[in-house]
Amino acid sequence: MSIREELAHTTLVLTSAEAKIVQVLLADYPMSGLGTASRLAKAAGVSDPTVMRLMVKLGYGGFAAFQAKLLAEIESRLHSPLLMMEAKRPANSSEGTVNDYFHSVSDSLERTRTAVPSQSYGRAARMLLDCKGQVVLLGGRFSRHIASMLAGYLVQFRPGVHDIGALAPTDFDLLIDLGKRDLLVVFDYRRYQSDVVSFARQARERGMGILLFTDPWLSPISEHADLTLIAAIEANSPFDTLATAVVQMETVFAHALESEGQTVRKRIEDIEGIRRANGVTLDASDFTGPGDRRTAAGDPAKWAAPFVRGKPKST
Repeated sequence: MSIREELAHTTLVLTSAEAKIVQVLLADYPMSGLGTASRLAKAAGVSDPTVMRLMVKLGYGGFAAFQAKLLAEIESRLHSPLLMMEAKRPANSSEGTVNDYFHSVSDSLERTRTAVPSQSYGRAARMLLDCKGQVVLLGGRFSRHIASMLAGYLVQFRPGVHDIGALAPTDFDLLIDLGKRDLLVVFDYRRYQSDVVSFARQARERGMGILLFTDPWLSPISEHADLTLIAAIEANSPFDTLATAVVQMETVFAHALESEGQTVRKRIEDIEGIRRANGVTLDASDFTGPGDRRTAAGDPAKWAAPFVRGKPKST
């Protein structure tokens, strides 16, 4: 759990003076914790000893220990693949590398499963389905592909789904038509993209709801989000894994399917009808036997020639 989460969700009984310190720390996190204890006390309008007592109550040896953890957290948020290459050297053999990597991703999946209350997935599903306006999906350089996957699922459930894809300067114009009835779904993992953060901040200023998928170090967008789902992303590689993010996204959709599957059946049937009419996908009826492939258009000769005994043949 990040320091921000600890402060925001602490179960400790705080005095009014201690609560003021927590409020100052959260209002300008993490910058408010990077100065001296005296500076923090002055900003909160309390005494220096009050700051020290709060740090001990929170489980730190003192302000220095609190600040050391805060600095380590900031450094972790900014890690790039280049910085992690030395810290995460591959195993000596290809077999060791494969096994170690799979185990590391499996560990991150388990941490993700236990880190988020199951109710949060149901709440996220309701946000997606109950939105009366547009559901806009956005992500970073890699995470935008997960946003596109969710958009592909969601369009089968409801209209008004807009996947931005790679955010361009002209996409900021979309904000003019977005407001309180709309929902922004953002996938943002370290190192966080400034344009994605800026778009989310401006969307919030226009009244949009925000559903955020992020990592344990928390994207700055978490300050504006109505609901934040955290996924462990560490793996035995210089690159963070997004396998946990995909599983988390699919879990949200599984909740949506369980609660609304029967309601949206007609819409899914209509979509399937459109796909069949345009030969978009293959159905069981397209295969009448080994080597006999038929298209929805009824003319297998146009495309079956490159296949011999079910295997592609070079042309």
